[in-house]
Amino acid sequence: MEEQKTMYTCPMHPEVQQDKPGMCPECGMNLVKSGKRKAQSHDKPFGVAQDKHAGHSTAMFFRKFWVSLALTIPVVLYADVIEKIFKWSPPDFTGSEYLPLVLGSIVFFYGGWVFLAGAWREIRARLPGMMTLIGIAISAAYLWSVYAVFADEETLFWELTTLVTIMLLGHWLEMRAVSGAQGALKELSKLLPDTADVIRPPRPSPRGEAGGETGDGKTETIPLSELREQDMVLVRPGAKIPADGTIVKGESDVNESMITGESKPVAKKEGDSVIAGTINGDGALIMSVANIGEKTFLAGVMRLVAEAQASKSRLQILSDRAALYLTIVAVTGGIATLAAWLLSGAEVGFAVARLVAVLVIACPHALGLAVPLVASISTTKAAQNGFLVKQRIALEAARTIDTVLFDKTGTLTKGEFGVGEVWNASGHTKEEVIQLAASLDALSEHPIAKAVVAKAKELKLSLAEPKKFEALKGKGVKAFVDEKEVMVGGPALLESLRINIPGELSTQVRDAGKKGKTVIFVLKDRTLVGAAAFADIIREESREAIKALKELGVRTSMITGDSEDVAKWVSQELGIDEYFARVLPHQKSEKVKELQKRGLKVAMVGDGINDAPALAQADLGIAIGAGTNVAIESAGIILVRNDPRDIVKIIRLSRMTYSKMIQNLFWATGYNVLALPLAAGILAFKGILLQPALAAVLMSASTVIVAANALLLRRKEI
Repeated sequence: MEEQKTMYTCPMHPEVQQDKPGMCPECGMNLVKSGKRKAQSHDKPFGVAQDKHAGHSTAMFFRKFWVSLALTIPVVLYADVIEKIFKWSPPDFTGSEYLPLVLGSIVFFYGGWVFLAGAWREIRARLPGMMTLIGIAISAAYLWSVYAVFADEETLFWELTTLVTIMLLGHWLEMRAVSGAQGALKELSKLLPDTADVIRPPRPSPRGEAGGETGDGKTETIPLSELREQDMVLVRPGAKIPADGTIVKGESDVNESMITGESKPVAKKEGDSVIAGTINGDGALIMSVANIGEKTFLAGVMRLVAEAQASKSRLQILSDRAALYLTIVAVTGGIATLAAWLLSGAEVGFAVARLVAVLVIACPHALGLAVPLVASISTTKAAQNGFLVKQRIALEAARTIDTVLFDKTGTLTKGEFGVGEVWNASGHTKEEVIQLAASLDALSEHPIAKAVVAKAKELKLSLAEPKKFEALKGKGVKAFVDEKEVMVGGPALLESLRINIPGELSTQVRDAGKKGKTVIFVLKDRTLVGAAAFADIIREESREAIKALKELGVRTSMITGDSEDVAKWVSQELGIDEYFARVLPHQKSEKVKELQKRGLKVAMVGDGINDAPALAQADLGIAIGAGTNVAIESAGIILVRNDPRDIVKIIRLSRMTYSKMIQNLFWATGYNVLALPLAAGILAFKGILLQPALAAVLMSASTVIVAANALLLRRKEI
């Protein structure tokens, strides 16, 4: 039996549908339930609105606006108010008294139908809002005007047509702004090329003839949809990489800025991974396809962006509730205004005009747009800067963080040994120390041995072939190099040979030990050549990140399973305020609780594996170094690259986003508070009245201001 899916649709754009709550990519309205349908195999995988025809909506509003404007002009020219103000009489012909009725009806049904249909969907979904208010307002104005034509009363056709025209213009302007902000997923999908150059190996002839083959190993250009895992693909210089994979031949610099936010091209060689959508540099590459379609890193990014745009922040929940209350207040206030003016003896046309003005000015359109549009832009901006927001509430929480707790290994450090200091004894050189150690360790898989060999390659030292290699259990290794006996090992090796370390070198070795560094010694013919200290390599980016966090007024803490000496050394090197040493993985969440008990808002930064409980316990969980695994459930925000400086960006973006949301809420509600009493006619005794058309101008202006203010966030640097 096929699975039944609950679908959500936009009240104003029924063609926009998806299988989870979210926001319309065309107008920014919250999607409402529209019933269930059977899940189809071709459903889009990313939770993206099914907007195949939604792109026509902006053009449709623009077209309706111009038609309505053309029809509104003669209606206004035939309005009594124009005759009175300008002392001008329009051309009189047989049936001219019915011209406003005919043209007004066309504008009402043609231009206003989108609002009427939207109002019906909101009412049916029991979520009355902006469309409901506009629908009631234009319906009241139209029905009264039709009655007034035959009852010889004053009509509201010019107010009706101008109201519909201005509302269409306001929606068109707003939708242009929203579609620009909502283009994140569309832009991400454009990163992929349309085709791929696949290298086809020679294969047997289909006839099975001896020696017969088809294909000669040349490239074949195929659509991206036909690409398969394990395919060998040629990526030409300057071309986009079509899928996630591994380089099997060639070297080049790859521009990964659209994925990681890092502007500097990354050097890639044989064995390195590449990501779909990134751009190859000057070198040709041959890659083996590892992931295609939904499995690619880019697809994961698109899923996370879609999920974040569908999720709500606390401010958005507040604004949604406020919009609902405002709708109730507007309808109640409009009915009360109508009744009050009728009871006071005012003309019915005047009372209906006041009702229409109240309903229009109270439209919570700007309020419904104020927070979602900013949140959508910030989510997109985050993805462009190398971090992915899974939950908007997580990004919102980042502004309140006052302590960032880092996991040391793999976060502040690279999680791999590196050569720190090298010391040489009298009569020897530092290069000789590294060369001899690397010659003996060339075939070892030990982390320290790998570090020594890497250092020798960095210094471009030639290694000698060791002979009569022998492991000295618990002490080190021994071999003959150029017929000289060479030994490499720790302090136990020196003790067994009763070799003393010279004074100055002894002090340096002792200081390195206090910092938690591992020291090895190199001997040649049982004479000390020198020593080298090894430690987990501190990322240079970590120093900048800690400094920038302090400038933001945020404390830093570090948690590690390493010894007190190591923790203290790393902490002092980076200027970290507090550290926790010898912490087992299952104890990390307890340290987060300990900080929270002090009243601190804690952001936990880890690799998302053994840090999962701590990430979940923290006020904000940040997984660093996500690589191609973007589905770490325990973190609210995921960093694409292993760069702790991006944490500073998170906090800055959060503060900027919150500021924009507050500004927009002010613009969205301020005009309601001031204009509602005027619309109701509280100052009518002084001749001050807010006409429905002017109310529509104010409502549209507020919406456009909110959209424009939100779009300013796109230009800000974080």
